[in-house]
Amino acid sequence: MTGRRRLWRWIVAAWLVLAAVAGGVTLWLRDAAGPPGPYRWENATSPTPPPECTPPEPGEDTLCFVRSR
Repeated sequence: MTGRRRLWRWIVAAWLVLAAVAGGVTLWLRDAAGPPGPYRWENATSPTPPPECTPPEPGEDTLCFVRSR
């Protein structure tokens, strides 16, 4: 094996190790980036009932849209 080929193998191996270590550090620091949130139980108020659609008149077709968030 020539010296030039061996040098390229070392460069590629070092790059792969560096990329793996940088990925691990990134994942490790991402979890520690933000402060922990206040975890507690919250009781939500009951939602209001959805609006009623008007009944169709005889011989008419009716389409009713109800949107809620």
